[in-house]
Amino acid sequence: MITVNEALERIFSLLAPLPGETVALREAAGRVLARDAVAARSQPPFPSSAMDGYAIRGEEAEPGAMFRVIGESAAGHRFEGSVGPGQAVRIFTGAPVPEGASRVVMQEEVSRRGDVITIEPDLSESDFIRPAGCDFAVGDRLAAPRRLKPADIALLASMNLPEVTVARRPVIALMATGDELVMPGEDPGPDQIIASNNFGLAALLEGAGAEVRMLPIARDERASLEAAFGLAGGADLIVTIGGASVGDHDLVGQVAGDLGLERAFYKVKMRPGKPLIAGRLGETPMIGLPGNPVSSMVCAQVFLLPAVDLMLGLGARPRPRRTAPLGCDLPANGAREHYMRATLGERGTITPMPRQDSSLLSVLASADALLVRAPDEGPRKAGEQVEYIPL
Repeated sequence: MITVNEALERIFSLLAPLPGETVALREAAGRVLARDAVAARSQPPFPSSAMDGYAIRGEEAEPGAMFRVIGESAAGHRFEGSVGPGQAVRIFTGAPVPEGASRVVMQEEVSRRGDVITIEPDLSESDFIRPAGCDFAVGDRLAAPRRLKPADIALLASMNLPEVTVARRPVIALMATGDELVMPGEDPGPDQIIASNNFGLAALLEGAGAEVRMLPIARDERASLEAAFGLAGGADLIVTIGGASVGDHDLVGQVAGDLGLERAFYKVKMRPGKPLIAGRLGETPMIGLPGNPVSSMVCAQVFLLPAVDLMLGLGARPRPRRTAPLGCDLPANGAREHYMRATLGERGTITPMPRQDSSLLSVLASADALLVRAPDEGPRKAGEQVEYIPL
């Protein structure tokens, strides 16, 4: 068995960032920017007013000063003339500041009679003008790589970019295996269960930015497994679920080996998830997950999400960990790194769930985090800082 870190490094060695593709900005949310986006327009493109008020010459701004209003500047409709001595232009937030004006006096700071305004005694010091390009200027960049958030999309639109270059979504062929499995909605036999891992994994991977191709369930026989591997052709990554252990009916590793799998490792010093396998099948990387539902989902958190990040160009890095005080005492850990399903308390503590069996999906669904315990770690006391991976 190898450590989690060693397994992750070997998985990283099987993968490479995918090429970029150009997509419409409307389709770019959640994608990973693959090439720096360069602003084609400054924002604001002209000096603009930060307030509703009156644009005047700044040197004339003093309490009691009077000005004649000669026009109006609104968003989308600038005042075409110039502001001279003793003159003011009614201006609204976001509107271009007229030529000659260097200050905006807020409307609350003046009194108006007809076309004449008088500045009130309480005059603020700010000029309330946003300089041209104060947000960003032509040529400024949004640097790649970067997973595009809604605020990024708004920024790119303001940069006048109708399309951007993003990393191509990795295509992941997802293959559940086992005679015991039937699809949700089917009528299971007395010895069968409903396939769940493939649905949970597909949701997780798609949320991370992958395109998942869910294959038909492969039965525990060579012909069915070979056919399923055939359907995985063209994928960027093959992920199998179950059948990678050492039982008489666990044939995934055997069939993959006969098809030319170059194994990178088999078995990881972790709990749950020991019977993990990875390698390269022809030109395609393959990761074989254990069949127990929680084992499969935990391994996906630890290994598959970092793999997707690497393929999207976000770098080769493990899942980020946080720390929190332990909510209860814990006995010594065993020889494997343990990923315990846990909940985060209102006071910031983290407490492992009372049941940690790797078949219990209801426990995983109630968990907020995976509390990580190091191999052979001694007992821990409530209040001690521990590491966890958010879910």
